[in-house]
Amino acid sequence: MFINLLVGGIIVVSFKENLSTDEVFGISNEILTLSYVDRGNLDEKVQRFLQRRTHLALRGESKCGKSWFRQKNIADALVVQCRYKKTVVDIYTDALSQLGIRLIIEETTGSNIKGKVEASTSIGSAILAKIAVKLGLESESKSEQTEEMVGRDINDLRYIAEIIINSGKRLVIEDFHYLSVEERKIFSYDLKTLWDYGCFVVVIGVWSQNNMLIYLNADLSGRIKEFSIYWSDEDLKTVISKGSNALNIKIADSLIDQLVSNCFGNVGILQQLILLTLDEAELFEKQNVEVAVTDAINFSNAAQVYADQLNALYQQFAKTVSYGIRRRRDSTGIYAHAMAVIVDASDEKLINGLDLDEVFRISHQRQPRILKNNMRVILTKLEELQVDEDGRGLVIAFNESTDEITAVDRQLLFYRRHLTVNWPWEDLIAEAERNQEDPNQSRLF
Repeated sequence: MFINLLVGGIIVVSFKENLSTDEVFGISNEILTLSYVDRGNLDEKVQRFLQRRTHLALRGESKCGKSWFRQKNIADALVVQCRYKKTVVDIYTDALSQLGIRLIIEETTGSNIKGKVEASTSIGSAILAKIAVKLGLESESKSEQTEEMVGRDINDLRYIAEIIINSGKRLVIEDFHYLSVEERKIFSYDLKTLWDYGCFVVVIGVWSQNNMLIYLNADLSGRIKEFSIYWSDEDLKTVISKGSNALNIKIADSLIDQLVSNCFGNVGILQQLILLTLDEAELFEKQNVEVAVTDAINFSNAAQVYADQLNALYQQFAKTVSYGIRRRRDSTGIYAHAMAVIVDASDEKLINGLDLDEVFRISHQRQPRILKNNMRVILTKLEELQVDEDGRGLVIAFNESTDEITAVDRQLLFYRRHLTVNWPWEDLIAEAERNQEDPNQSRLF
């Protein structure tokens, strides 16, 4: 590890005296290579498929290492981050803008796009010129005295595919789960068309159903390969041992077991828990001689610190959802009953999928007026209630194709295990009951 210093206009390279723990463990926007693990040889498998004529789909919950994985395996990519209410057209617009090309859409019908592309940079101009030669299009000249953008009309996805192909970059769609079900379906059909044109895409997101994109479009069978970014206990223990060795630290087996069991198969939670545990042990850098970490109180304190850090996040989550529930004057409490059942479900069910039927059954026992059809309707609206004004913040997701609820953010499970949480649902249920006694209060459910 080293630091670059600017001295008198000259860059001087000086080596750091020691390696700090946060350069090995913790949540980081950059890959911490000293604790990075190729779980189940997934890196090797994906590298092999990146050389093939196929789309790739990578699924895994929040903080499971998807971003590190993408950075390591697809370093030079056109990365488009999806947000709630983003459309497929927004994806293309974002991707092309990164290449210095403006996409101006006039109309879309299925996989047909009517619009125009304009080069806004020299790089964009070069790509469009290259495509014009390749497709045999008539070139357009630009006066040397003007800075006007050169435009080209398009009428289908082929032109967009050619732009991406000639950029030499792979299109990567991150957080695909933020798209609506309808937009996901539209993109699944676009994927078939893009495949026909030789433009291969990587889709990354959170979904519980195997081969979700093939479910949306059966024509993608044989044209897309899905991988689950899954961490076994052994993989997680390898993260601990690899990083510990780099720091010359030995963590006791009993603490390793606690770290693994409390991260819910999520490497992001594990990374943060390890760093905080070392903080509690007052170990902040690489040791000259091996140091053992054996005191269980270090982990207990670290877990409490982590849970306290998450408190504001999940209290805001509860408030945001509650606010959305309160705004629905016609509700009889079905939202609150549903949330009470969901956040009280077992870890296993929230990880593998909590069935709509179970949510309805328990909610109906609590409030007999609740109907199953209405329950399904409100579950489709839960994502809308959770996300912030920037279209982010999803904690619990409902898969309409499988009728299952999952915890997109596993930190929720850690948070409720280590803090006594006062959720607002019961107060809302009582409020709804009081509203039912008011004959002037309209209601839908």
